[in-house]
Amino acid sequence: MVITGGVIFGVSYFLPSLIRVADFQAALLAALVLAIANAVIRPVVVVLSLPITILTLGLFALVINALMLYLVAAVVGPGFQLQGFWQTIVAAVLISVVSAAVSSRLVD
Repeated sequence: MVITGGVIFGVSYFLPSLIRVADFQAALLAALVLAIANAVIRPVVVVLSLPITILTLGLFALVINALMLYLVAAVVGPGFQLQGFWQTIVAAVLISVVSAAVSSRLVD
């Protein structure tokens, strides 16, 4: 969770046109809410959207990731702001890829 919080804060620092985070505490809160959303809500949404995900050859998974970030923004409030739909998709991809890369480096 701390890794994801750092990645969220880093993305907002280096690319403020994608997302805006007030401070590191808001980034940690966003990481916590994102972890809960990915553990509880995302599996249900993935199963329900399986037909459209198959039709789009998996690209709808990017939209699901963006929807999870929108949910995080709604829960966290003004400390975590998204800039637009396409920017949110790019931010979701960046957060996923960088978090996975950093986590794999730290675990190995």
